[in-house]
Amino acid sequence: MKHSPTPPAAPAGTSGWFHLLLFGLVLLAYGPALGGGFLWDDAGHVTRADLRSWAGLGRIWFEVGATQQYYPLLHSAFWVEHRLWGDAPLGYHLVNVFLHATAAGLFFAVLRRLAVPGAMLAALLFAVHPVCVESVAWISEQKNTLSLVLYLGAALVYLRYEAGRRRAHYAVATLLFVLALLTKTVTASLPAGLLVIGWWRRGRLSWRHDVAPLLPWFGLAAVSGVVTAWFEHTLIGAQGAAFELGAAGRLALAGRVIWFYLGKLLWPADLVFIYPRWTIDAASAAAWLYPAGALGLLTALFFLRRRARGPLAAALLFGGALFPVLGFFNVYPFLFSFVADHFQYLASLPVFALAAAGAAFAWRRFGAAPRWAGRGLAAGMVLLLGALTWRQSGDYRDVFTLYEATLERNPGCWMAHNNLGIALTGAGRAEEAVPHFEAAIALRGNYAEAENNLGHALNRLGRPADARPHLERALHQHPGYAAAHNNLGVALIALGRTDEGLAAFAAAGREDPRSAEHAFNLGLALAQSGRTAEALPQFQRAVALAPRYAEAELNWGIGLMLTGRFPEARPHFERAIELDPDSAESRLMFGRALAREGRPDEAISQLRAALERDPGSAGAHLELARVLRQVGRYEEAQHHAIEARRGAPDGPR
Repeated sequence: MKHSPTPPAAPAGTSGWFHLLLFGLVLLAYGPALGGGFLWDDAGHVTRADLRSWAGLGRIWFEVGATQQYYPLLHSAFWVEHRLWGDAPLGYHLVNVFLHATAAGLFFAVLRRLAVPGAMLAALLFAVHPVCVESVAWISEQKNTLSLVLYLGAALVYLRYEAGRRRAHYAVATLLFVLALLTKTVTASLPAGLLVIGWWRRGRLSWRHDVAPLLPWFGLAAVSGVVTAWFEHTLIGAQGAAFELGAAGRLALAGRVIWFYLGKLLWPADLVFIYPRWTIDAASAAAWLYPAGALGLLTALFFLRRRARGPLAAALLFGGALFPVLGFFNVYPFLFSFVADHFQYLASLPVFALAAAGAAFAWRRFGAAPRWAGRGLAAGMVLLLGALTWRQSGDYRDVFTLYEATLERNPGCWMAHNNLGIALTGAGRAEEAVPHFEAAIALRGNYAEAENNLGHALNRLGRPADARPHLERALHQHPGYAAAHNNLGVALIALGRTDEGLAAFAAAGREDPRSAEHAFNLGLALAQSGRTAEALPQFQRAVALAPRYAEAELNWGIGLMLTGRFPEARPHFERAIELDPDSAESRLMFGRALAREGRPDEAISQLRAALERDPGSAGAHLELARVLRQVGRYEEAQHHAIEARRGAPDGPR
């Protein structure tokens, strides 16, 4: 980057068409991901049911632990987006693409204000570089795209403040910086980055003009960092043996991380969602080659600063933005891998700026070819990177593609095995899921989550006896694991051990009192064991926790009907049908209740509706035959009685 003593006014005339070009290229490059669904961790970001109200928005801001991380602006954005398009993934993908393109445009604006040569090329490289795919194609990483827009907006306004010292500019820049911190803490590097830029531009720093205005920002950054570190350690679980590296190990890791990220920017090959987790051996001499190389490069750039400050400034900005994820602090993803593409989303900017500036400088100084040739080379590079991004974003189409691609490049990724197993089980392919859970357990050992998931899959396959030891093992490893208690309850009930099953469901409810599923399962088990009156409060609780829980509404209605309270039951049957209009079971049970209450015409209507949805339902045919006989329509009743016998499990085929 070539330094300039004073910031020239941004040239006009190219911004409009260039920003349109950026948006077009980004939209095209990320086309394969736009039709993608929700992936790992998206459920922790897309607003869950209990936070979708106005009161839920208040909880996002003022309740510790209401969201996965305390990023209230991010989760407020998700809250608004859910109000606009609910659970449709396309809306979230389009927002991420829009934010990424906006960030590229702001990056261009910042570089132009700083008179950095090659600003257009730098912005284009950032816009289409495949290392950014994880941040743009993965909905959860809206924290990256949104925070970068705010980060660059704050930087741009602060540079205007430096030029004119207007308080309004300082206030707006500070507000944008605070909003960036409330979206993702990595933006805390901004005040230090602005000092580096100030030194690069002027060759020195003034306490009064450069440092003092940023002191409040440093204070805000420190508070944000402490809060995030506490969340990672206390609420998210970034602690334990997997994070015990020692001081020497962390230093060795930091050096390797820096070179890894730089290498992926310069040669973006073999990108993968979860990289292999390195073994860091601080006693090995080879481990110290990385930090030694980084220190050597930094030293060389320091001595070259009198000729060109740009390379040293870019190195400091790159390292500073990466500092939170170099290994000196525990972050939860270190459990899977010490590196991830989304960790260097912000940090990549100075590298792109330096590369573009270097290319522009070299072309002007050494290039004998005409200008169009340089532009052709740049366009070729951008198109090549765009093609790589297009291919890489295809991995994010769905969970199956993502985890299969991950395991192809990282076969030892136990997390990918476990998550692929979850996806297969959810898709009704539990038989295919079982070997993935077994592989995850074999790779990691003492893996309570995979043991529980394996037990759940075996339950789904009708193998409760095989499921039970895995679920008990999960609870031995993690006694407070609510999901394992719940799945153990399912297995025990299926094995005829009702009292033990009820105790397991009750334990699940105690461990996770916000789970509607656990309350529903306890209610269902109580009802099936003849304790209907005790089941009713559990169905009521399930509906209170999940107001759109159709199955809980249905069983609540059935329970009320069985206890002779049809007037109270009716609205629950109607609500169940409203929530799931295609459910034949809801209409069958409502029809039975109506018939019992002496409302044959309404009952016939509901039973016919049930048969429209499930023409082979023996229960609906039999109940309809009974009601039709009651009203004297014997010929129709006989027809449905025959159909009922034909549809019964032991009837003629």
